[in-house]
Amino acid sequence: MRIVAIVGVSLGLVAAAGAQSASWSFVGKNGALNWGKLDPAYRACSQGHEQSPIDIRGAHLNKGLAPLDFHYISAPMTVENTGNLIVVHVNPGSTLTADGVTYELQEFTFHRPSETAVKGKLVDMDVELLHKSADGKVAIVEVRFALERGEPNAVMAGLWPHLPAVAGVAEKVAGPINAGGFLPADRGYWTFMGSLPTPPCTEGVRWFVMEQPLSVSREQVRQFSAMFRLSSRPLQDTHGRKIEANE
Repeated sequence: MRIVAIVGVSLGLVAAAGAQSASWSFVGKNGALNWGKLDPAYRACSQGHEQSPIDIRGAHLNKGLAPLDFHYISAPMTVENTGNLIVVHVNPGSTLTADGVTYELQEFTFHRPSETAVKGKLVDMDVELLHKSADGKVAIVEVRFALERGEPNAVMAGLWPHLPAVAGVAEKVAGPINAGGFLPADRGYWTFMGSLPTPPCTEGVRWFVMEQPLSVSREQVRQFSAMFRLSSRPLQDTHGRKIEANE
């Protein structure tokens, strides 16, 4: 079933910080290098000191970091093409608990190539799962996908037939789909403070980047790439930020 989304209002990752006003893109005159000039509300995109994504280097081992506790449920989802991204909106009920704070999964987005780099290396794709706590804190879990094994991802297999080809269109997926299929068996992670990786680039976001990449098939990457020429923000300066690893 296809439903028409509200044209001109980007949902996606910016939903955590409210609706935007100026249009933006990943390339061209409204591309990532100019986001900070497009709207005063986007000032953090060019002036912030905790922007995402970053290159993970020199992470400090912190054995005191607790494992991430995921409780994801199977449910219908809605897949939206915003014109810049594919955003999957989820039903309430899936949660992440980290450092004693419980966040509810709101939505997730796909990016090619991956946004976060590890020692300068990007992989083929990523999914970024955005969560919000009851008091408004935001946490993003990033899972990276590599073509090295070439096996399809099961969650993508359930979503890809429903990818809307037209911007401003959304399609309901009865599913049910469980985002837990994005989580690697090894739950080791890096964590740091960052921002939303799209305008308004709001800071104060806790990032958790899973260390173990998952497999994705060449056909899944091809299908996504056919829709978007680029869907990742360039790497941002860490400005001396602390990056920690839990193992």
